[in-house]
Amino acid sequence: MTKPASPATPEEHKASNFLRQIIEADLDKGTYASRRWAGSPGDAAHHANGAPDPAKIRTRFPPEPNGYLHVGHAKSICINFGLARDYGGVCHLRFDDTNPEKEDTEYVNAIIDAVKWLGFSWSQTGNDAPYQASDYFDFMYRAAEHLIEAGHAYVDEQTPEEMRNNRGDFGKPGINSPFRNRTPSDNLHRFREMRDGKLADGAAVLRAKIDMASPNINMRDPAIYRIRRATHHHTGDTWCIYPMYTFAHPIEDALEQITHSICTLEFEDQRPFYDWLMDRLIEGGLLASPPPKQYEFARLNLTYVVTSKRKLAQLVSEGHVSGWDDPRMPTIVGLRRRGYTPESLRLFADRIGVTKSDSWIDYSTLEGCLREDLELKAHRAMAVLDPLKLVLTNWDEAFGAGHSEPCTLPALPHSPEGQPEPAARQFTMGKEVWIERDDFAEVPPKGYKRLSPPVTSADGSVTPGSIVRLKAGYIVQCTGCLKNSDGRVTEVHASVFPETKSGSAGADSVKAKGVITWVGVADGLQAEVRLYDRLFSEAHPDAGGRDFLSVLNPHSLTTMTAYVEPSLAQSKADDKFQFERLGYFVADRAEHRAGHLVFNRAVGLKDSWGK
Repeated sequence: MTKPASPATPEEHKASNFLRQIIEADLDKGTYASRRWAGSPGDAAHHANGAPDPAKIRTRFPPEPNGYLHVGHAKSICINFGLARDYGGVCHLRFDDTNPEKEDTEYVNAIIDAVKWLGFSWSQTGNDAPYQASDYFDFMYRAAEHLIEAGHAYVDEQTPEEMRNNRGDFGKPGINSPFRNRTPSDNLHRFREMRDGKLADGAAVLRAKIDMASPNINMRDPAIYRIRRATHHHTGDTWCIYPMYTFAHPIEDALEQITHSICTLEFEDQRPFYDWLMDRLIEGGLLASPPPKQYEFARLNLTYVVTSKRKLAQLVSEGHVSGWDDPRMPTIVGLRRRGYTPESLRLFADRIGVTKSDSWIDYSTLEGCLREDLELKAHRAMAVLDPLKLVLTNWDEAFGAGHSEPCTLPALPHSPEGQPEPAARQFTMGKEVWIERDDFAEVPPKGYKRLSPPVTSADGSVTPGSIVRLKAGYIVQCTGCLKNSDGRVTEVHASVFPETKSGSAGADSVKAKGVITWVGVADGLQAEVRLYDRLFSEAHPDAGGRDFLSVLNPHSLTTMTAYVEPSLAQSKADDKFQFERLGYFVADRAEHRAGHLVFNRAVGLKDSWGK
């Protein structure tokens, strides 16, 4: 178990933003200094018996367990847990499980795994478990009865259509329900009938009694309880009535002694009800004071993705992707399988910052954070994705038939400071090697610095073939190629300069035009390589109500049989590599194993989508 973190010193703080300024002002004023904490969530009486709260602030990350978390949730996780860490506080992981029809323990477990993977903990002295709204159902029901008895809530038995029509709109006030003036005792009796299952689903709701003429439509007697006969994944069939999210959420915050309830901008209009409910329940002595306060920040809008749970579920159910963890998905499990690291996502959250105004973040920003993180930690390797055989025709003459020349390269050119340098990669060069098909051109374009054959001019003069170095090996000169009946090149020929091995005295005795990577035919390993790209071809896939499926990128996945150097034989799932000249790749966490190597491209070496 861990105690609340010590507050960071000012110089350790990240760049300031409006949330940090609010927290620092509250700490300076001692806004929450009088709070007490009884070691677990509870009402006013429960916390009154507790000790002064050791956490200077309390934040929370409260996902509904009705789907897999996505990159937008990653931002929220980093904000809430990061602020608690930086200011000597605690961040609670809480499941807002008030909607039993859509929630499942599968999602609960996936959320727990995602938060831990990102590097955060909700553990505190006396409690290592996450919280869940369903643990507070008894208190929520008690709070609802208090509101009824105090004249602040009533049971409405209008039809849903009648309630919609009577609610009004932005230009017209609402109309009071004919059930609004029932006595508290009548409302309490009817509410208990709702609880006891004596009314049908949809026959009645409990509404807060506020102001049907309020300019904020959310304050026009919002529903706070509804009848829903559904088995809950945690409470089973104990309840047939469930609190509405807007009622449950403030109560959850208050029972947990949250100080700063941070959410996205779409909840800004709900803040007046949040404060109204806190005031009513503190007046009644049910909740401790001071209450939590809600603050809103702009949600993440990332180009080339959709983050709607409904649309993500459609991609999965209709087979446009292989599952929630498909590496093209913006889900945390998808990003993880793609090769993203916790450090890269935390860097991304820091880099995009926290604001109150909506804006779009280009996907290349996310990719750049991954490159930056992997540059100093991803071991290097050579791979050939589109193999073409290169035969060194004078190899046997130069070195003897069957000779294999040992070669080495560093696994990591620049090891992070303070970490030991990993062992060098070992591989061999022989008479035949694999090269990338585009490292040979019969008719090279201008500026081409790879392999090209000799050219005979009209006057009979011959321009020799190009000269290149095979990385870590020898310098070779192209002498020609073989083609099949369709005119496709099947084999490239070259001669080796035997005194030019990298690192030898004669390494620079022949001037090479360029350097190309390769994999030996004798010791190279076959691997399945999946080149993932952006799932959508348009930056805003669902802009203007467009069918987002109409702009799926048909080239978002290309699978090929490749060859990789033998150092990758012992690679394990989730191992990250930079395939030299090709990009960053990860050993697939679902399918990669010894004897069946599967690598996913996480990101290219540079932004190929940049204008």
